[in-house]
Amino acid sequence: MTEDMKEIIKRYSSQFDNTCEILPIILAAGHGKRIKSETSKMLHTIWGKPSVERVSQAVKKGLETDNQIIVVGNKAKEVIQKVGETQNTVFAFQEDQKGTGHAVQIALEQLPDSILKQLEVIFVLPGDMGLITAETVRKIKDDFFNAHYDMVIMTGTYEGNPEDNYYGRVIRVPSINSAGKQSPDTGEVIQIMEFKDILNVDTNGYTVIHRDHRYHFTREQLLEIPEFNTGVYAFKAQPLISNINAIKSDNVQGEIYLTDLVSILNKNGYKIGISKARANDETLGFNVKSVLKEMEAIARKRVYNALKDIITINDYDDFFIADDLVERILELDSRSEAVDIVIGPGVHLGKDVHISRGVVIDKNTKIEGKVYINANTYIGSNCSMDNYEKQQITIGVNCQLLSGTVVRGNVSIGDNVRIESGVRLTGSDQYPTTIENNVLLKGTTYIFGSYVEQGVEIEQSILKQKRVERLIKKDGSVQAIRYCRPLPEGLDSLRDL
Repeated sequence: MTEDMKEIIKRYSSQFDNTCEILPIILAAGHGKRIKSETSKMLHTIWGKPSVERVSQAVKKGLETDNQIIVVGNKAKEVIQKVGETQNTVFAFQEDQKGTGHAVQIALEQLPDSILKQLEVIFVLPGDMGLITAETVRKIKDDFFNAHYDMVIMTGTYEGNPEDNYYGRVIRVPSINSAGKQSPDTGEVIQIMEFKDILNVDTNGYTVIHRDHRYHFTREQLLEIPEFNTGVYAFKAQPLISNINAIKSDNVQGEIYLTDLVSILNKNGYKIGISKARANDETLGFNVKSVLKEMEAIARKRVYNALKDIITINDYDDFFIADDLVERILELDSRSEAVDIVIGPGVHLGKDVHISRGVVIDKNTKIEGKVYINANTYIGSNCSMDNYEKQQITIGVNCQLLSGTVVRGNVSIGDNVRIESGVRLTGSDQYPTTIENNVLLKGTTYIFGSYVEQGVEIEQSILKQKRVERLIKKDGSVQAIRYCRPLPEGLDSLRDL
């Protein structure tokens, strides 16, 4: 490990909560060569969030602990920096990717004996399983504690062509053993066999001994097993810690498979159990772009189904509403405040956007950053809003921002404001922009770092760091601001052709 990597890990890792007896390990070191991208596999996004971040959040919520070890390897620096400085999180660097078992070995080496001795349960999850939910994580936790197993494997059921099932198969004890006698251990988990190792089985088939009984499987029988390993496990801590270094690399890939612990624990008298995944789509991990695209479509469907009877989404196939905003809309609905929200085709709403009842956002508008849109406001098509961290955009009630409006930075817009097509508003940390109530902005107008008092009309003007006062004319009307332009600069660079 380079000194630079040591420094990165030291900087971003934080102290564990020593009172917690549960430890999740997230495996995020893989190369992802088949994804054919310079971006780390773990940083490819699913519905706006990197896969490893989605897994991390589901684990924290499902296990109700902030403690985590995240094992990084390929593009480690980028992955660590994206996850960021997170409470109770330790990063472990797997310099040579020698398999999942090796990754867990590396993870456990990061902990002092004082913590290892007090751990009760260790969970292991792959970082590319970005559709897994907190509810599913909670299910394997509950199944583990309720059944009193030493190891629990979360499994799915494959429903397609067995030749297309690249997952490891869960081999269970059949009802009849090789001697033709009734097995006393029917249904017990014998081992997990990887797909490539099954393909390597010859015409003589595969024989295994489990609890002193011999069982024989043909290559075809192994391939046709529908129950597959998802790569999510729960262990009693001490059996895992005591046996992790017993895994050998005598397989087709020459890697240290965590799945080999099933056989090792069985031989040592430990009990292996199964936790069925709540839904097969939560078990998806990606190695290629097509699967990543499939996962994105599933995530979109989840969001649509969650909101379809609460707000109006005009195009099922073309919208983005970040998870955080989905939760806020559901909360609004619980208070009967999410009525008449309409989202047009191509609309993109980021995680820090807040919207209220009666908000309509027209097609192809993108809103990112901390933005608050209050009740009964209309945002037209092809609008754009965003800001930097610690900046905020606030839009009052009953406003209209027509097509092509751009709002960036620190901007506050009052109630009943009408902004016509093509207007641009920006504000910085030092010079925020404030638009008071009942203002009309139109034409090719650009306002930066200015304060506009209520009831003013501004047309075809460029205003930088100005205060626009409300002046009442003799006839009682408010003085309009029109065609204000700063003096030109750079005229000495212009020449007639």
